[in-house]
Amino acid sequence: MEPVHLTINDCKVTVPPGTTILEAAQQIGIRIPTLCYLKEINAIGACRVCVVEVAGAKTLQAACVTPVAENMAVYTNNSRVRDARRTVVELILSNHPEDCLTCVRNQNCELQNLAAELGLRQIHYQGAKTSFLPDTSTAAIVRDANKCILCRRCQSVCRQIQGVAALAPMDRGFYSSIAPALHQPLSNVACTLCGQCVTVCPTGALTEKDSTQDVWTALSDRRKHVVVQVAPAVRVSIGEPFGLEPGTVATGKLVAALRRLGFAKVFDTDFTADLTILEEGSELIDRIQKGGVLPMITSCSPGWIKYVEHFYPEYLPHLSTCKSPQQMFGALAKTYYAKKYGLSAEEIYVVSVMPCTAKKFEMGRPEMAAGGCRDVDAVLTTRELGRMLKECGINLPELPEEEYDLPFGIASGAGVLFGASGGVMEAALRTVYEIITEQELPTLEFEAVRGLQGIKEATVDLAGTRLNVAVANGLANAKILMDQLRTGPSQYHFIEVMCCPGGCLGGGGQPLPNTAETRQKRMAGIYTADAQMPLRKSHENPVVKQLYAEFLGYPLGHRSHRLLHTQYTPRSKTIEK
Repeated sequence: MEPVHLTINDCKVTVPPGTTILEAAQQIGIRIPTLCYLKEINAIGACRVCVVEVAGAKTLQAACVTPVAENMAVYTNNSRVRDARRTVVELILSNHPEDCLTCVRNQNCELQNLAAELGLRQIHYQGAKTSFLPDTSTAAIVRDANKCILCRRCQSVCRQIQGVAALAPMDRGFYSSIAPALHQPLSNVACTLCGQCVTVCPTGALTEKDSTQDVWTALSDRRKHVVVQVAPAVRVSIGEPFGLEPGTVATGKLVAALRRLGFAKVFDTDFTADLTILEEGSELIDRIQKGGVLPMITSCSPGWIKYVEHFYPEYLPHLSTCKSPQQMFGALAKTYYAKKYGLSAEEIYVVSVMPCTAKKFEMGRPEMAAGGCRDVDAVLTTRELGRMLKECGINLPELPEEEYDLPFGIASGAGVLFGASGGVMEAALRTVYEIITEQELPTLEFEAVRGLQGIKEATVDLAGTRLNVAVANGLANAKILMDQLRTGPSQYHFIEVMCCPGGCLGGGGQPLPNTAETRQKRMAGIYTADAQMPLRKSHENPVVKQLYAEFLGYPLGHRSHRLLHTQYTPRSKTIEK
């Protein structure tokens, strides 16, 4: 098809047919503001912030949904357009809480930024405001409809990217809102608490449930021995609130920052990621050799686990029984670590720093209390930790590089890979291959399972046994694999599912914005961190070997089963059990 020629603000531009005015303007460096638009996910022209003037058109056009036409003349910044945008934003603000200074999204709010860009200094429209009670029913996410601007981004990402559809437009006119069906609390519907809705919300209408005060209280309690574990994806994103490029590996500075917050010990979740590989890899080998349930599916993503419990409960036996690395760490901290250092489980307070909102829910699951008390006591998202550091005046980029504490501070590059989609699979293959073949891998990189594609596949030759594996990136892609399982025998032996796009590096608790470009940079940082590690295979971690020798015995043993493995619960699609 022939390219389309047009002018934007009297500048000539040539673009492929089907290009929108918004996309055409971007190609020549003209930024048209948006609120409801989300590239490739939500283009509905609802907010009208992106309106432009098209010569010959009777009304202003929404640039995000209007395709270009031959010889079209577009004006993006004349007085008519600017006045219309200011009016639209003023009307939105007239029904918006005036609590910017105390809002968690202050200085990182798209509505706030847009009002500043348009030079709004007063609101000319006065009248009634909608009033909703905030929904604090879940352990992970708070929904405040008073701050909702009806952009429908959350609805689109929940339906299209995650395939869950927990949110939808409710009512009409002045009383419209985006909410669970029949205005139920979020805890009463099949929500996975993945937090992807939070990452796309332009305001403070959706946020993680804040746990910072719980952690401050624990740090101030001299009776508590407060330890912290850090997930692999956090090290490539924690620098972003401090101006560092996404993907910057800030491991050493992060350790130094946590010590300055007052934690007694700073540990690495990568250690229990290595441990997970030993347990999960052994479980996979056991299922293959003894005719167990296949395909075996990974279990370290709590949003994914909750999704299966709601939508595919009959396939719970396919899930690995392994706890996630977060929960394995908590169980060991309150048993092995406590015994080794003369502490009681009750004295130890375990804090997790995670890229994930669903980890807050996972922490509170009743089965996550192997040592007689809860494995993990508090979960901070990457965003929450960033706020705590700033509250204490700790500037991450200026800190020295420091090392994790022992015994849970030695990890392999395979453990780091848990932060990226395909990483658990790659880490597992590094170990399973060498255990079964008793040979070293010719190359440690399994390129076939890397990247941001929706579904990735690979076949690995294990000394004559062909192992077919798949990786699902996000829940909508996991649904494809699960539906295949429903229709007949699966071709796969092992499947990795990460709930969030890109894996944990794109988790619902990561710094904003959490775009595809940002996720790509974080993924590059994960692979850089893996390549720089002196150890790159989980089964070669000397401290993991010591743990088995001193305490656990062997993978899948009695003590491992009691502390490191769990079971899952079928849940209704409509009412939370």
